[in-house]
Amino acid sequence: MKKIIVTGGLGFIGSNLVKFLIAKKYFVINIDKFTYSASKYNIKDIKSKNYKFYKLDINNREKIYKILSKHRPDAIFNLAAETHVDRSIDSPKDFVKSNILGTYNLLEAIRSYSKKNKKIKLIHISTDEVYGDITNQKIRSNEKYAYKPSSPYSASKASADHIISSYIRTYKLQAVISNCCNNYGPGQFPEKLIPKMIFNITNNKALPVYGYGRNSREWIHVKDHCEALLKLYLKGKCGHSYNVGSGKNLRNLDLVKKILSIMKKKSVKIGNKVKIKYVKDRPGHDYRYALNSKKILKHLGWKTKINLKDGLSQTIDWYLNNKKFFTSINKNFYTKRLGLKL
Repeated sequence: MKKIIVTGGLGFIGSNLVKFLIAKKYFVINIDKFTYSASKYNIKDIKSKNYKFYKLDINNREKIYKILSKHRPDAIFNLAAETHVDRSIDSPKDFVKSNILGTYNLLEAIRSYSKKNKKIKLIHISTDEVYGDITNQKIRSNEKYAYKPSSPYSASKASADHIISSYIRTYKLQAVISNCCNNYGPGQFPEKLIPKMIFNITNNKALPVYGYGRNSREWIHVKDHCEALLKLYLKGKCGHSYNVGSGKNLRNLDLVKKILSIMKKKSVKIGNKVKIKYVKDRPGHDYRYALNSKKILKHLGWKTKINLKDGLSQTIDWYLNNKKFFTSINKNFYTKRLGLKL
């Protein structure tokens, strides 16, 4: 049985990937330092013997090395990261430490281990935000598009990508970089747009939208993303980057309206306070992200299977059936407005 390490496996994408890989008959080692956005709720149903959890920061190079030596994994999916743009505006230091230094220390542990042991394939999960603002509606950024990150978050992810690329060239590290668009689905931390809207609608609260909601994002269901990541492990060419997206963009305002419409059709009670409320925009807010994902389609045969309407409906059902997920999290982490400090 092949062994896989998932760092950040208590996070949204990470926990979905852990369960996905276990279902695919892999032995999964989950490493997570258990920060504010980590959730044990998302892995509470895991009963498999093919699962091991370590509470650990990937900056702890020595302990990461010991885990590599003990389990001798075939691959590592690196999802350990600070991810919320607004928080990066308020506290860039946390993002530098986790996303840049954490990646460096993970790479060093892998490099030390690989000198005397079998090679490990690293699949590093990055973001479409490294490409910056794609304002030209006729353009979708491909893997050769220049990096132009705008926020401390995207800059820290871009830095990690560059560090990994340097290790691939200099130390012959076996690694693949995935640049994915916005994920949604079950178990996403409610500071993010979609679960925040679902929470506010079910709790009779206003629906805050930055600026006038014209900012455009590309969306992918987390299950489709997990399928893509497995493809990258099995068939992705080391030294290459792959964009992972749906090719479908939607303005934030239209997305909120779509969520509201779906919830009305599900006979969710809509209170009198549930109204779209335009709020002061995030500093340096990028207008549009858009990926060209033809490379992964052409070379690996991957494409999305879940359309946005069905995916949103399934996601809403999950939150409606898992209201304890919200109560398992301190509300101060997701009801307070962030990203305003300058």
